[in-house]
Amino acid sequence: MDSIVELRHLRTLLALEETGSVSLAAKRVFLTQSALSHQIRALEQYFDTPLFERKSNPIRFTPAGERLLQLGRDLLPLVASAERDMAQIIEGEAGELRVAVECHTCFDWLMPAMDAFRPLWPHVELDIVSGFQADPVGLLLTHRADLAIVSEAVAQVGIVYQPLFAYEMVGICAKDHPLADKPVWQAADFIEETLITYPVPDDMLDLLRKVLVPVGINPPRRHSELTIAIIQLVASRRGIAALPYWTVMPYLEKGYVVARQIGEPPLQSELYAAMRVDDGNKSYLDNFCQIVRERGFADLPGLSPLGLPAL
Repeated sequence: MDSIVELRHLRTLLALEETGSVSLAAKRVFLTQSALSHQIRALEQYFDTPLFERKSNPIRFTPAGERLLQLGRDLLPLVASAERDMAQIIEGEAGELRVAVECHTCFDWLMPAMDAFRPLWPHVELDIVSGFQADPVGLLLTHRADLAIVSEAVAQVGIVYQPLFAYEMVGICAKDHPLADKPVWQAADFIEETLITYPVPDDMLDLLRKVLVPVGINPPRRHSELTIAIIQLVASRRGIAALPYWTVMPYLEKGYVVARQIGEPPLQSELYAAMRVDDGNKSYLDNFCQIVRERGFADLPGLSPLGLPAL
């Protein structure tokens, strides 16, 4: 009897393990929740045994499910390695990958991803385009960069996007600030506050673009290039800020500041990889995006899967 187990099934099971949720796993592997459930039911019917406990939270796998998980952990890296080898045989091993970023906090996860990429593609010249870039897609179109990390997937001729991940933006304030007693901040809470931000245009700040500007709130600003400087200004009651949860978590653990949810549902930001359509044959670009997602979910707290952009 032919086996029903396919690579997509193994990827689905690993996504279930990593996210602990059917809905989040479906987003991770770009399926609807019903399609993912159908995959699992087909496997369970084939083996005539459940693969995980339906009412557990997070998901707990049965011994049969654990065995298939182990198969996925063993097999999928071998498949990925073979695919890289094939790409290098067919396309050539050499290439260039210059990365441009428009976010100040990208380096928290970008550097580990680059470290993981280098030994897999040793003949691809990997580099970061120096400095913060206000128009990284423009660098792609003028061939001064090969991949751009952006917060919006804006339709543009010659550009294609891959989703990386979404993450929560939290409000931070000093421990003795009045807003520290409020578990969820609303737009109105920012009216009388100095907002400390990176020195970037307002339309590149999700707090302003998604929360404050739509209701006509424009608080006074203070700027800093460095995350640690923003934290220090907030801790000394010079203002409040909104930063990714993963960025502020170390300072929360040390008690420097407190973090609070912004809005209901919580304010989410997104990151996409932008590339030139003409570079679609360069497998190392896709592999770099895959590594970014894998390292991000492995290393950073508070991430959620991001679907394909609707352009």
